[in-house]
Amino acid sequence: MGLLDEKIIKKPNFISATADKVFNWSRLSSLWLMIYGIACCSIESFAMGGPRYDVERLGVVGRASPRQADVLLILGPITKKMAPVLRTLYAQMAEPKYVIACGSCAISGGAFADSFFVIQGVQKVLPVDVYIPGCHPRAESFIYGILKLQEHIRNETLVKGRPGPLKKPIVVPEVLSANQKQELEQKMQEEEKV
Repeated sequence: MGLLDEKIIKKPNFISATADKVFNWSRLSSLWLMIYGIACCSIESFAMGGPRYDVERLGVVGRASPRQADVLLILGPITKKMAPVLRTLYAQMAEPKYVIACGSCAISGGAFADSFFVIQGVQKVLPVDVYIPGCHPRAESFIYGILKLQEHIRNETLVKGRPGPLKKPIVVPEVLSANQKQELEQKMQEEEKV
């Protein structure tokens, strides 16, 4: 392994860079979501899979098993009783894995912030990679958050090993600006052409 460490990992070359591109392309084109929907945000997220937004054309598919999922989508408030279950589900997911916190309840407790049993943000239980604020987040915000996560995956390197959770989480604005809406529309049109 010494030669491999010296030649490939410490000094990336054409082969390792090409392998990274192939692995990253395959991972970002087949993100499997495990939806942990507790409250009303999960109903809003179902619009993503409908014919109007059709998130499957971006390579995102919902899965019921944590052993097959890449992304854990947390929707709604997390109570202290649910935290061990959520940690177990996260532990069962294969690496590399990502967490998206959606809605004000998942991010900060939301309307239940004063409750003794609600955890004030899922980041106290799991490392969060993408925050999608709002009560209820719109389907466009979900898709924008997934596109930003795909951009991050495109730039990762597997040769040196995954660095773990994002150093700086991606925060999707509550209301998308005109430029962000245009970026989203361009991405959707590109996917329709393919």
